Amino acid sequence: MPKSKRSKVVHLTQVTKKTRDHKERLFDNIRECIPQYQHCFVFGIDNMRNTYLKEVRQELSDSRLFFGKTKLMARALGHSPEDSYADNIYRLTPYLKGTVGLLFTNRGPAELLPYLEGLAGNKVDFARAGATSPRDFIVPYGTVYATAGEVPPEHDVPIGHTLEPELRRLGLPVRMVKGRVVLEEPPQGGDAGDGYVVCREGDVLDSRQTRLLKLFGVCLSEFKIDVLAYWTAATTEVTPVVPEKEGMDGVEDEGGD
Repeated sequence: MPKSKRSKVVHLTQVTKKTRDHKERLFDNIRECIPQYQHCFVFGIDNMRNTYLKEVRQELSDSRLFFGKTKLMARALGHSPEDSYADNIYRLTPYLKGTVGLLFTNRGPAELLPYLEGLAGNKVDFARAGATSPRDFIVPYGTVYATAGEVPPEHDVPIGHTLEPELRRLGLPVRMVKGRVVLEEPPQGGDAGDGYVVCREGDVLDSRQTRLLKLFGVCLSEFKIDVLAYWTAATTEVTPVVPEKEGMDGVEDEGGD
């Protein structure tokens, strides 16, 4: 049968599918680390960013971080006293829910926990669709400024007139007045409020909202690592740190280190 001459989609990117060998290698690497390190931490990441995670990996270069399927990681640790790879390490298995990782290290909790807690607030980025807004963001009526009221007007500048068409496309009722972009108040009798509400605290952001936040330079996503529990080889005890989480915002599943 002759080959079809129809147009075909040619993908310019190639992604190597994770094979059984990759999974078994992750399983073996986790088991190799258990007797080599004094502590095993289960952690989750809010608002995953590869750039920030790379910095953490560099800071913890004497440790090993693993991301992978939770069932595979749980199997490597064990599910019961009978198949636990080390005494009581199977007690970490209930914490392997959602998108979490394992950190093997010889650094003690007294050193590691303050470092991870200190990451919060220092590493922020623009929110992505699907993230939860931690606060309200409202664009005040009148002249639209570059940060939409995030800083006082005397320290801000009016937003560029070239952005006016995109702001209208994104739903803002703006128009040009004497060369400036102005946000119009609703007609008389309408619910004016303080301005145009882009998002409220607790909203699950969509792509339109995240685009508006980025246009105004508002970073709402905070890269944060939460340690759920850790196991110590010397005592064979598992210590809870924070309550279990069902999942983390904006986290991408990765392979082992």
